[in-house]
Amino acid sequence: MRLTYIFHSGFAIETERCVIIIDYWIDPTDTVKRLLQTGKPVYLLASHHHEDHFNREVFRWKRTNPNIKYLLARDILDTQRADADEADVWFEKGDTWSDSNLQVRAFGSNDCGVSWMLKVEGKCIFHAGDLNNWYAKFLTDRYRGRKIFSFEFNCEIDPVEDERQYLAELDDIAKVTTSFDVVMFPVDGRIGNGYMLGARQFLDRFQVRQLVPMHFVLSGFESAWRMKEYAQPKGVPFWCIDTDGESMEV
Repeated sequence: MRLTYIFHSGFAIETERCVIIIDYWIDPTDTVKRLLQTGKPVYLLASHHHEDHFNREVFRWKRTNPNIKYLLARDILDTQRADADEADVWFEKGDTWSDSNLQVRAFGSNDCGVSWMLKVEGKCIFHAGDLNNWYAKFLTDRYRGRKIFSFEFNCEIDPVEDERQYLAELDDIAKVTTSFDVVMFPVDGRIGNGYMLGARQFLDRFQVRQLVPMHFVLSGFESAWRMKEYAQPKGVPFWCIDTDGESMEV
């Protein structure tokens, strides 16, 4: 099984029997073009409507490979970024779907849409979407429990309430499984101090055999590598991605 970093939060998983593409935005190295031409069944998953996780370009792929299924978060339909008949399956938290190649379960998010658990060829894989402790930088000793305006997100937020929701989503995941072979998780330096806290809290809660960073494009590859310092002492291999289109064997 080969895992390829496409860009930002976009990944492709190529197995002997199928291709899975998650949260496609853009593709600087034409990774998808090659995968569409393998002739294998293709599954396109999108966790939510944000443009850095979903691009309507994906619907044109059917011209190249008609054997493609679109597995999309209902949030994309609700925000009118796609029509009802453009997805094969619409997912909300708790929904499941499977065929002979792939099992999919949608977990929740403390942002938009869903996060994904995939079971394919004996592997259990997690893609967080926008599930993360996004406002960790505010959770300092000086914080006194008030709403704060976030210039990064251009809105008022309650850091404690958001963290509570994030941890509650982890609780819900743990009711189904506490172990993953591969986890793709945001390690986004642009959100400031504490940007690794969400990933650290995930590793504290779950057994992870391979941690893969994502959502770091604005802060650079090296910003994501810092997570290795926390993962390695816990015995969790960490993929230091350093170029678009890079692949690893799972």
